[in-house]
Amino acid sequence: MATFKFYIPAVNLMGAGCLQEAAVDIQGHGYRKALIVTDRVLNQIGVVARVAKLLAEHGIESQVFDETKPNPTMTNVEAGLAMLEAHGCDCVISLGGGSPHDCAKGIALVATNGGSIKDYEGVDRSPKPQLPLIAINTTAGTASEMTRFCIITDEARHVKMAIVDKHVTPLMSVNDPELMLAKPAGLTAATGMDALTHAIEAYVSTAATPVTDASAIMAIGLIAKHLRTAVAQGDDLHAREQMAYAQFLAGMAFNNASLGYVHAMAHQLGGFYDLPHGVCNAVLLPHVQAYNAQVSAARLKDVARHMGVDVSAMNDAEGAAAAIDAIQQLARDVNIPAGLEQLGVKADDFDVLATNALNDACGFTNPKQASHAEIVAIFRAAM
Repeated sequence: MATFKFYIPAVNLMGAGCLQEAAVDIQGHGYRKALIVTDRVLNQIGVVARVAKLLAEHGIESQVFDETKPNPTMTNVEAGLAMLEAHGCDCVISLGGGSPHDCAKGIALVATNGGSIKDYEGVDRSPKPQLPLIAINTTAGTASEMTRFCIITDEARHVKMAIVDKHVTPLMSVNDPELMLAKPAGLTAATGMDALTHAIEAYVSTAATPVTDASAIMAIGLIAKHLRTAVAQGDDLHAREQMAYAQFLAGMAFNNASLGYVHAMAHQLGGFYDLPHGVCNAVLLPHVQAYNAQVSAARLKDVARHMGVDVSAMNDAEGAAAAIDAIQQLARDVNIPAGLEQLGVKADDFDVLATNALNDACGFTNPKQASHAEIVAIFRAAM
């Protein structure tokens, strides 16, 4: 049997109010000056000021880099690194969702390894650990606060680079659902469907293990039960907390079992058109799973069962079809766009998108290998 590595941050704080405990732990590490990597919206609505004040109360100064774009770029990483070096920061704190977390990972990795973030595209390309990174999460979806994945857009090539590196795993993750209460419905839906994609892709992965299966299946069930409420009633703390657990569990699954063609294709759409990652995943997910059902019908039947479908009288093929229906129904219920055409995607671009997706998928573990023509066909079906 093959050996199995399980990657996760050393410390993971969960639950309402855990931000206070995180500040104590950060102080205990002896850090004195942090670069807070975030976005302008979180800065404008006062979330950044709240965290900076809490850090100051525990003897930690901070500088704020709030220029992270929704699809963070090489330019963002370079600008954040320049601020970190100018102020002599000894740690990085990412605050937000996947975009600030990924940008912060890029900054922290280059801070200790040198060069450019593009030098680390691929799997485990860095020789040294990054600068200590504490990831404070404000969305329930990407799980970037606890993974070894870092996705940065190369503006020159119009592609998203996948940096999969044990050295970008944060030292500590913080999931306080109180920070998630103010998130708008659209963002809640997109990030929640991103988490569902993580769980399903990990569950059908060729690198799945009993550990990742347990995480993925629990995540699928929690998302199916709580995402609609979190979207419709954003101030429901219980739903927010359950979604925080769900996205973390999905992160545990895909961080170790990897992902598949949904992400490989969504990365290209995000890099090419600057589209929101979670929405791209949500639109592509049922179509990729329809392709995967050729070899993963039994596993997809499990997905349907944990999404609340009675599959007791179904065979594997029927169960897989039920899973795809359940995914599409959940997407409709949380107002995800029906197809890629609504996002401005053009069929004329499918050839280059498919080529880039297959290149990106080299590090992924989709259960069935696809040809260029098959990837184009999946894009076309998702229109």
